[in-house]
Amino acid sequence: MIDPTAKLSEKTLTDTVDMVPTRDGLGKGTVEAGKKDERVVVLSADLSESVRADWFKKEFPHRYIEVGVAEQNLATIAAGLANYGKIPFFTSYAAFSPGRNYEQIRTTIALNNVPAKVCGMHAGVQTGPDGATHQMLEDIAMMRALPNMIVIVPADAEEGRKATYAAAFNGKPTYLRFGREKMPLFTTAQTPFAIGKAYYLWKAEKPDVAIIGCGPLLYEALKAAKALEAEGISVSVVNSHTVKPLDTDLIYQVAAEAGAIVSVEEHQVNGGLGGAIAELLAKHHPVPMEFIGMQDEYGQSGTAWELFKHYKLDAPAIAEAVKKVRARK
Repeated sequence: MIDPTAKLSEKTLTDTVDMVPTRDGLGKGTVEAGKKDERVVVLSADLSESVRADWFKKEFPHRYIEVGVAEQNLATIAAGLANYGKIPFFTSYAAFSPGRNYEQIRTTIALNNVPAKVCGMHAGVQTGPDGATHQMLEDIAMMRALPNMIVIVPADAEEGRKATYAAAFNGKPTYLRFGREKMPLFTTAQTPFAIGKAYYLWKAEKPDVAIIGCGPLLYEALKAAKALEAEGISVSVVNSHTVKPLDTDLIYQVAAEAGAIVSVEEHQVNGGLGGAIAELLAKHHPVPMEFIGMQDEYGQSGTAWELFKHYKLDAPAIAEAVKKVRARK
């Protein structure tokens, strides 16, 4: 494999990779944005420590708003602040925001096109022992269906920091998705990031298949690609951190180069990144696809890594999907 654009951590694909929850990226990013612009404010629904809003609170106590357990109010207050010139980030578990306050997000934020930032925390199966009720697996579909809404799923904590900072100044309603569990930190400050611009994590010279993913499972995709290379199967891996808008030019390029795609996400396969890619390619460049994600089912209690294996979200399952779609070319 060759890596033409990205600089990954020196520890990438080793057993000693640093493990950091992506939610830490929100804490660092809001503080960084808050130092640059006093219009940045953070709101929480009685979960400040869990969602890393307390990091901003410690730096800017007068720009932090505690709403309490009232997620509908959380969204509408943020909408009002955004309408009058502030840059609000409002934070809660994704099961509650956008899960509980979707109507308020739709009507007061997306419809009015105000630049409030919806921060869905503890998303995916990473909430582990909390079980199915707290494992939000439908949020990408919900949010990408909203006109005006930008949807970003950072791969690791460092990309989460960059995404948060970039979202602060994009002038658009934006959904940022974060997880709770410590996950591999495999990008660096030098790894490229821009909203709406996917990039190669690994680029094969003559790929048999391309993996396009978002979120922490991209690390599993890299492990799968490395294992497949040893078997003589060449795979490119693309980080499509922005689910909406997709980087259409790069996805067309990837489809043309590889002729087959596996999508990878910690979300329902219905309506997520894979669905977005399939919708795009069906119009312009259809290729065989396989979809790694939750197969129309809810999660259950267990550690994150147990659940990744059980629901076939890990590297061996991704490798099998690559072989399956390669056989269909």
